[in-house]
Amino acid sequence: MRRLLARVPAPWPYVLIVFVGTKIILSLVGVLALAAFDAIHWAPPPDDLTRHQQRDISPHRWLSLWFAWDSFLYDHLARLPLDEPWREFAFPLLYPFLARPLAPLLGGDTALALLVVANAAFLGVLYYAYRLGERLLITATGQDAAGQDAAGRDAAGQDAAGQDAAGQDAAGRDAAGHGQAARRFVRYLVLLPTAFLFHAALTESLFLCLALATFYYAEKRRWLLVGVVGFFLALSRSAGFFVALPLALVLLGQGGYRLGPRALRGYLRSGWPLVLLPAGWLTFMAFCRWQGGDWFAYKHAQEQGWNIRVQNPLGVLWGGLTGAAPDAARVWVAVGVLAVLVAGTRRLGLPYLVYGLMMVLVPLSMGQPVYKSLLRYLLAVFPVALVLAGWARRPMVDVWLTAALALLQGALFVVWLAYWTRFII
Repeated sequence: MRRLLARVPAPWPYVLIVFVGTKIILSLVGVLALAAFDAIHWAPPPDDLTRHQQRDISPHRWLSLWFAWDSFLYDHLARLPLDEPWREFAFPLLYPFLARPLAPLLGGDTALALLVVANAAFLGVLYYAYRLGERLLITATGQDAAGQDAAGRDAAGQDAAGQDAAGQDAAGRDAAGHGQAARRFVRYLVLLPTAFLFHAALTESLFLCLALATFYYAEKRRWLLVGVVGFFLALSRSAGFFVALPLALVLLGQGGYRLGPRALRGYLRSGWPLVLLPAGWLTFMAFCRWQGGDWFAYKHAQEQGWNIRVQNPLGVLWGGLTGAAPDAARVWVAVGVLAVLVAGTRRLGLPYLVYGLMMVLVPLSMGQPVYKSLLRYLLAVFPVALVLAGWARRPMVDVWLTAALALLQGALFVVWLAYWTRFII
């Protein structure tokens, strides 16, 4: 196995180990938790439909446990015939439509196809998180060591060949430091409180995979790829086209935030593909107009189905903090996320701070109905993991932070499996 992994280009061995390891651990915990619930006569209550829907998906619990709530709606969308007028506008369609061409290869099983898409996207999350972490995170240890080597070379008056060799050593240590920081970022991403949802038949992994990819390619100045990936990002979730703003800040940062006429022309030449992000959402709106005669069919479906209306997110935040205990608990997690973002502002930089704030405030603007899904939506705030990875450079901090987050995620995973509590939807 070790020889086989050695032939796989980096960072895929680490990515695969994290993917398989988390899948095995969470599946085992999930099956054991559900077996424990079976021994309790009121768990679940007789009127709970989720277990019955899961049995229709698969008799194998290690598989069916990854389907809950919106999973069944996406399965419905993936099975709707395309030769009839479309009347389902409450969800963006990228996720179920990706499952459609895959389902025939799986015996027509659209639910399994949805799960495959979500897990393939989770692999993409791990890959792009590693690559982005390499570019954004620099270990102080590596920098200090390189600096000491440079000082030593000056003092000793080494010859040119010796300097080159020492420089190569320093570069190697710097690359290794970047790799360690990137692995920490990936680890803290999968340790976020509800990161178990990356394995579920939901849109979390697909949205975050596309979001990380856009930032990775933006950092590499490959703006056409940013636009193409961003187009699909906007089709994956309604918040997707908002990512154009922090990506534009990445572009401005690459130009030193200069705003003169010459600089603006340069931004336009390089960053014009950013218009593809709002174009992605406009494409979905055009589909709604074509099929339903209403450009705002998504908005109206959200209002009618879930009473979701755009509101002041700060008012919704305060309402949750002063409301019922379950809602207050969820909203306090959002407050904690905001606190980490603000505390890590210098480490993150403006684009990632803005992205993080938006991914907290945009869901809150949906009003009180968002409370039950808030912990799920917060999973998109990947800059939190960047901050935690920076804080965890010290081994002792790393150990305690890893343990605390693992315990928290385990507890929330069991709560999620208690579907009838509706604490995480």
